[in-house]
Amino acid sequence: MAQHLYPRWVNAFFADYTLAQFTASRFEEILAQEDEAIWVSQNAVGIDGFLRMSSNSRAPVDIVSDLEIATLYVQPRHHGSGIGRKLLKTGLQYCSDIGRASTWLAVNAENEKATAFYIASGFEKVGETHFRIGDRAYPNNILHFRLNRSVADNA
Repeated sequence: MAQHLYPRWVNAFFADYTLAQFTASRFEEILAQEDEAIWVSQNAVGIDGFLRMSSNSRAPVDIVSDLEIATLYVQPRHHGSGIGRKLLKTGLQYCSDIGRASTWLAVNAENEKATAFYIASGFEKVGETHFRIGDRAYPNNILHFRLNRSVADNA
């Protein structure tokens, strides 16, 4: 197993799973699907972060939205630079553009920094679920954003 530095809440098992999922071929599969959308932030030397949204993705709690923020990732060295907020605004604009009233996401319950980012951006916690990898389960918070709120108002 390769040595990697991860936040304390990411164990090696979960990190290895993530590295296996974020491959070029997996992104090609995702991009070929009609119900997927991806935006990328990049600079002169590479990618800073990306946002993936999935439509027809029912939340594991009783909310109306089927538009999921499947992944919002910003490289740790770019945290605090505004990239995440810009990607999130892009996703919320997309939500509006396609006529959706809201969107949802699941975030690792132990990732307090990410949860705080979303709450400060206007999301509200509406439930809990577990992300399963094999026989392991990781607690996740389900967060919901209604478009009648503005992410800019919470910046």
